[in-house]
Amino acid sequence: MSKFFVLYLAPPASIDKMMANSTPEQREAGMAAWMTWMKSNAKALAEMGAPLGKTKRVTAEGVSGVRNDVTGYSIIEAESHEAAANMLAGHPHLQVPGAYIDVLSVTPIPGM
Repeated sequence: MSKFFVLYLAPPASIDKMMANSTPEQREAGMAAWMTWMKSNAKALAEMGAPLGKTKRVTAEGVSGVRNDVTGYSIIEAESHEAAANMLAGHPHLQVPGAYIDVLSVTPIPGM
């Protein structure tokens, strides 16, 4: 089994609009859909992950606060990159307008 780092992404404007226009019941239903997905894929979840908050960007020029599309992460295990990506097809996160999911292969550090 290989590990894959899953990034859940969506435009900040879509997240802002969703949070401003959704009812508590709609947000609860969204979380229930996430929990259903996690339960049905529990064997593959090496780390459930979490939502991610405010971002600090560090560059050679210094540190600044920024907004980006990253909203959360998970770490999953699968037989292949393709299998990992297919596991996320139809994921509840994709209901957010403009949302997407990046699946990155975790590469072993040479010599470790």
